[in-house]
Parts: sequence; structure tokens; C-alpha cells
Amino acid sequence: MPPFGNPQIKLLEKLCNAIAVSGDEGEVRKIVLEEVEPYADEVKVDALGNVLATRRGSGKKRVRVMLDAHIDEVGFFIVGEDGEGIYRFETVGGMDVRYLVGKQVFVGKDRVPGVIGGKPVHLMDEDEMKRKVPLESLRIDVGLGGKVKVGDRAGFAAKFRRAGPSIMAKSIDNRIGVATLIELLKRAPSNIDLCAAFAVQEEIGLRGAKVAAQYFQPDMAIAIDATPAYDLPVHDGDENTAYNTKLGSGPAIYIADGSTLHDPRLVRLLGEVGDAENVPHQFRQPGGGGTDSGAIQRALGGIPTVSVSVPHRYNHSPISVSRVEDWKNTINLLHAALKRITPSLLANR
Repeated sequence: MPPFGNPQIKLLEKLCNAIAVSGDEGEVRKIVLEEVEPYADEVKVDALGNVLATRRGSGKKRVRVMLDAHIDEVGFFIVGEDGEGIYRFETVGGMDVRYLVGKQVFVGKDRVPGVIGGKPVHLMDEDEMKRKVPLESLRIDVGLGGKVKVGDRAGFAAKFRRAGPSIMAKSIDNRIGVATLIELLKRAPSNIDLCAAFAVQEEIGLRGAKVAAQYFQPDMAIAIDATPAYDLPVHDGDENTAYNTKLGSGPAIYIADGSTLHDPRLVRLLGEVGDAENVPHQFRQPGGGGTDSGAIQRALGGIPTVSVSVPHRYNHSPISVSRVEDWKNTINLLHAALKRITPSLLANR
């Protein structure tokens, strides 16, 4: 299995602490380029901002395997100024407004500190207390000395933290997938041509992945992401039997989601490899949501795809929680599966 320890944790910390809201992914793109350029045979940044890296194998009849991990995160952008360091904003990507009031953010390239402010609870009437806070009533306050511009992106200011067996950080979705893809590229097996797409703008419509698939024209693809785990106890204390994934149960292999029916040959490969290699894994229960596989699958004449994700709690919020062992086992499962890919895998439906 690939080595796993402090270097991998430090890389993830660096990635999570970077801010790369959709459409402005340069901070993470720079880290990715530094990591992959020494290992790839070809690296380019396309017009949309995707990092596209190829590492060619040496065997005969190699399968072109596209591995995708999106580098963007949810966040905000400034849309207007109200004066005295107070700015109107819109969200970028799907977020629950209830998470936002009182949260610290960094705005723009200079990371101007700010806070998302709303009406204090002391001044709310009973009806206001019961209603969901509307986004248009919130502002980002950077103080009298702060100066930002309309169009600047803003991201949550939470810092990466290791807490025993867990990771707590913003943007685990999908920096944990980015870190996984970097490790797989560095240790790509020789039986395949590995086409690594570090894709932009997933959070606003899977845009970068579609462009990347058209560039690589792969034989198959695997989207590596982070999936929300609905594994908390239900409110009345009974067992939660409606969970989709669970922390501590290993990487989540997708069968179906809101945008994709995943290729059964690839689903079967991952499950069989997990069993053979004794790598803990789970099957994500069908439901909503989706990954870049939704765009890759429909590219060109159609591409066989599957998704593998690291479970985490509190998705698209100021801070999420994931398990180190789940991440480690995601790397192990994918590395072992890549070594078993041959042309015969895709020969029959």
C-alpha cells in the first residue's frame, strides 16, 4: 500500500487552509502544480483553469484512466458596498444560510478578515426568532479599516485541526480528494495511462470536469470526492437506519446518485478489490447529490464512470469532520484497483 503518514497530513492541511472559491481557484492550483510537476509526463493548465496532468505507463494495451478531483470550494463573492466596511454578498455553491451568521471569513487575495453579521438575537421579535434568516439580510463586515472590492471572493476562515482519529477543517470537500489524487499520481502503476484532472467549478455545475474529459478522451473515469455522511443519531435517540454513509466505515463507492448511474463493472471492481485486499469500504446508499462523474459520463460518446468519496459530516459549512483512516483506506482502495485495470475490464457490459 502507498505510504501514509505526516507528509500526507501536512499536504492536506496546506490544501484545506488555502481558499479557492469556484471561479478563483488559483491558490490551490499553485499547490497542485508544485506537487505534480515532478511526477507527470505532461502538465497543462487549460483556459478554464483545470490542471491536467498525464503520467504514462509502460505496459502494452494500456487503458486511459481519468481520475478527477475538483479543487474549488463553496464560498461567497462581494456584490455591493453599504459603507463603513460593510458589504453585500452572494453565496457561491449550495449553502444553508443558518450556518453563516457570526462566522469569520477572509476576503480577497489579501485575506482581509471579516465576519458575517446579522440582526442580534436580543433585538429580534418572536416571529423573527422562528423564521429562517434570509441571505439578503446578512452582510460581511470587514471593519472601518478594511477595504475590499466588488467581485472579490470570500471563504471561511476556519483552520485545519487534527483531533485524534479525526480531521476538522473547512473545504474537506474536496481537498481530501485533491490530496488523494496527488498521492495516486505520484505512485501511478505502469499498467495504465493515468490522466489526472484537478477540476475547477464543480460546486456551480460540474463545469471543469466536462472540459477535462473532452481533453483527455479517457476509456474510463473515477471521480474522487467527499460525500456528506448522514450518520448522526436521530432526534428521538433511536437508531438511524436512513444513513447514506458512515464515518469510520471506509471509502464510499457510489452505485447511483442524483446525476449518475455508475458503471456496474467499475462498481464491482472496487468492491472486489476491497474484499481481496482487506480494505474497509462501504457502498453509498442511492440518493441525491452528485460528483463530477455526472459531467464526465455524458462527455464525448459516453465514458464509463464511478465515484469514490471520503465520508465527512457538516458538508458545505464553516468546518467539516472526517476520519483519517477513511481517507487512508480511500487511497489504498484506489491504488489497488488501478493496478488491476486491464482492457478486458471494459470488454463486456
